[in-house]
Amino acid sequence: MGTLIQIAQLILCLSILVILHELGHFLPAKFFKTKIDKFYLFFDPWFSLVKKKIGDTEYGIGWIPMGGYVKIAGMIDESMDKEQLKQEPQPWEYRSKPAYQRLIIICGGVIVNFFLAWFIYTMLLFNNGDNYIDNSKITNGIAVDSIGSIIGLRSGDKILKVDGVAQKKFDQLPMEVLFGKNITVIRDGKETTFDLSDDGKREVIKRAGKNFLAPRVEVIVDSVVKNSPALLCGLQKNDKIIGLNDTKTIYYDELTTAISKSKKDSIALKVIRNNQEIVLKTKVDKEGKIGFYPNLSILKTAYVSQPLSFVQAVPAGLSKTLSTLSDQIRQFKVIFNTKTEAYKQVSGPLRMFKIFKPVWDWNFFWSFCAMFSIWLAFLNILPIPGLDGGHATFILIEIITRKKPTEKTLEVAQTIGVVLLLSLMALVFGNDIWHLITGK
Repeated sequence: MGTLIQIAQLILCLSILVILHELGHFLPAKFFKTKIDKFYLFFDPWFSLVKKKIGDTEYGIGWIPMGGYVKIAGMIDESMDKEQLKQEPQPWEYRSKPAYQRLIIICGGVIVNFFLAWFIYTMLLFNNGDNYIDNSKITNGIAVDSIGSIIGLRSGDKILKVDGVAQKKFDQLPMEVLFGKNITVIRDGKETTFDLSDDGKREVIKRAGKNFLAPRVEVIVDSVVKNSPALLCGLQKNDKIIGLNDTKTIYYDELTTAISKSKKDSIALKVIRNNQEIVLKTKVDKEGKIGFYPNLSILKTAYVSQPLSFVQAVPAGLSKTLSTLSDQIRQFKVIFNTKTEAYKQVSGPLRMFKIFKPVWDWNFFWSFCAMFSIWLAFLNILPIPGLDGGHATFILIEIITRKKPTEKTLEVAQTIGVVLLLSLMALVFGNDIWHLITGK
């Protein structure tokens, strides 16, 4: 049932974004009295799931969930329909319209995506406030695993800046580190700046960014796992572990590292309980664990919830939209950095549903919609033939040179674009299938 809920959220998200994006093309085209042949959610090669003609326009739903399109009469697009172009241009065709009108029509989808994200972020901030973990209140610094160490971080580091930008929100640090070039930290009482390792980023990406960076906490027991060695030895909630055998352990990452070296062995834990020091002897399981969870009260202490009025939420929503766009650009750079091998982790519809939670969470759903709306805007505005940005580039060249590209030039460019997009689709679907088969 959880998987069905995830798939339903993905389908609803894509449907909302695609329909609104295509409306961004459809409405200005109608305003400028341009004929629309088709309006489709998803792609429909050979056949469509649903279709109905209303007036001059056929509305439908395709069977390939990779987007959607509006087929505008007199426009060379991904359909590669050249028959209409053999006739003399008609007043209701796209190619007969002035350059500025064609530019508005072609950029309408991207503009809608941008304003949609802004609207969603504004409403989320207005309803929920600005909620984050204050990085300055993470007093013990960070804890990193072996992969975090490859990146160049050390447990105990206090992160100040990434690429020279001060880091206010601790919960955004993993993404900032992944997309950043250099980082400034307080280490051993001194401020130091160093480059972030691409090799480390590659390992983080392989593991989907999990657990390589966390707040450093003292070893205070929050809960004990049922039937675990920790429970059997008498470990209790609020116990503070200060040592293992003859080794002093102040922080949870120090303790877990020490315990992992004693698999299937016995250890002695020095514990403070009710202001008294006691020793508990326990065995370590074959995975190098004893079975308890630490108290993360530091996150509650550092948690900030700042209510925003609607007037405050509007500029905050714009700021969030622009920062998300910046993140997408940086992510794009990471994907095409061969050293990080991030391109191997690109997901399509066959795996993207796993991003959503197995229970319906409207806050997460709308946050993802806003983020993905910006992603669609960014991808579509790239000056690649076949995308909105490719069409816009030729129009801008026409405006600057006052010379319209020939239809043959547009056909060749569109053909190249279609080949590139089909190749990308094959790569994304192939990547999805490979991960599903191998279970990676």
